[in-house]
Amino acid sequence: MPRGADISPLSLLLGRVDAVADGATPTDTVPSGFPSLDKLLGGGLRRGDLIVLGGDVGSGKSALALAIALRVAQQRRSTLFYSGEMIVERILERALAIEGRARIDDLRCGTLDEATRAGVGAAAIRLRDELPVIERVPAGGVAAIAEEVQAVRAVELVVVDGLEALLPGVRAGTEEEGVAVRALKQLALDAKVAVLLTTPLPRLAERDDRRPLLDDFGAEGAVKERADVVLGLFREGMYDGARGIEGATELMVRKNRNGATGYVDLYFYAQWMRFEDMLEPDR
Repeated sequence: MPRGADISPLSLLLGRVDAVADGATPTDTVPSGFPSLDKLLGGGLRRGDLIVLGGDVGSGKSALALAIALRVAQQRRSTLFYSGEMIVERILERALAIEGRARIDDLRCGTLDEATRAGVGAAAIRLRDELPVIERVPAGGVAAIAEEVQAVRAVELVVVDGLEALLPGVRAGTEEEGVAVRALKQLALDAKVAVLLTTPLPRLAERDDRRPLLDDFGAEGAVKERADVVLGLFREGMYDGARGIEGATELMVRKNRNGATGYVDLYFYAQWMRFEDMLEPDR
């Protein structure tokens, strides 16, 4: 082949840079659907990266992880969502609540008013074609997830809701959890997918300021070392009963291997389990 006809990896990279400059979405990037977060992360979640989301119990980690999975799937990007705590039906209830702006109790009891019923119906129609593949965390852990990723065509995002679910019965912060984190990072690299993992942060209860820090993420230091992006979730209204701050949420980028750190402002509608971007709210 003539030397001039050779397309090197560097040439391909420069071609992608030029395409992005002209307004195209980076081919290795999966927008989270939250514009403020995507801007801070240079466009969104990058394929090949491990992203870890941590926060206190009840802060909304699962709700935010599901919201991201739903928004990615709505972009017609293949998404897998693994739950460590809920059966698939419960996840679908949450998805309807988030997208239809409905209370889960009203969904369960059939007590929706007419306007909300219409919103839920419209959400259900959208979700039929724009739903992530939702499953329980398999008994085989990361190895089983990797097999399923290979079986599903062109997966771009894998969400694992609950680090502890990968190793049932294992005490938090042990070497086994570190092994699971490193295995998820390897999955991201091998399958060229973005992997989003949620994890509880039990150390937050030990201090007054419960904003997550990078050192709060356990797993034998594997998160701090292996994760490409580390996100901390903090809702002041969980600890301070002052009116007006109930839903105010800080999503802090505590580590970003390829860019800036900082934080974005979200708002949490607890009755709907729904997060929205404060700077660019949904219509």
